[in-house]
Amino acid sequence: MTLVDKPTTRADYRWFLDIPTRWMDNDVYGHVNNVVYYSYFDTVVNKMLIAEGLLDIERSPTIGLCVESHCSFAAPLVFPETVEAGLRVGRLGTSSVRYEIGLFRENIEAPAATGHFVHVFVDRTTRRPVPLDETARAILGRLVVA
Repeated sequence: MTLVDKPTTRADYRWFLDIPTRWMDNDVYGHVNNVVYYSYFDTVVNKMLIAEGLLDIERSPTIGLCVESHCSFAAPLVFPETVEAGLRVGRLGTSSVRYEIGLFRENIEAPAATGHFVHVFVDRTTRRPVPLDETARAILGRLVVA
């Protein structure tokens, strides 16, 4: 069973980031546009990688490339509010990671949206896959859920 098949709550996630919505995130229908949710996914994943010392945007010899993403929408997000993005790791492979994300409205236990984002880690120059090193495996391993 994957994240999108099973209902989740905040307790199912291991790392959180508050993301304020912006005026420009809303569309003509009065809610955050669907494409912005993917931006929130990208933001929570990369903020975690930077905060944990796994990514230096300008100098890291290994970078993660997104090869797959998915989002299931359950409730609207709107401006102005703060999205609480929950992050966990659903699968830790040799050179890939499946991040699973829940986007929560403040003080609401059920996510407004859930999804996943798969990174394949590659050499910055050659763009060929490289195995995750021990440090990355240990840090990302703390986010793994069964």
